[in-house]
Amino acid sequence: MGTLGNILWFLICGLIAGFFWIIAGLLCCITIIAIPFGVQCFKFAGLSFFPFGKDIQYGSGTVSLLGNIIWLLAVGVSMSLFFLFVGLIMCITIIGIPFGLQMFKFARLALMPFGARIVPINR
Repeated sequence: MGTLGNILWFLICGLIAGFFWIIAGLLCCITIIAIPFGVQCFKFAGLSFFPFGKDIQYGSGTVSLLGNIIWLLAVGVSMSLFFLFVGLIMCITIIGIPFGLQMFKFARLALMPFGARIVPINR
């Protein structure tokens, strides 16, 4: 399912999801202070293009917590609501459920991008 899922994902909604992360990254990189936020956005844009076979592990720490709070207030809520809304629409059909679940993964990631790292799923 991984390769086929990634191909279908990229064609159906991967370009749009990755585009939103790239736009957020570019907007963050306008100022020097927000460059770490932009770097996180670019990292997750790559994940947005081909998410099947990958998972996200969340870490903790004071710097991550502070970054997540700032991110949440700036753009996290709006991005998360977008991914949540699209995920709900995709879950209407049985075929769209795997894609909707990926969107829910991105909705959570949009709320807490700092301290998150991408790991491959071993099956």
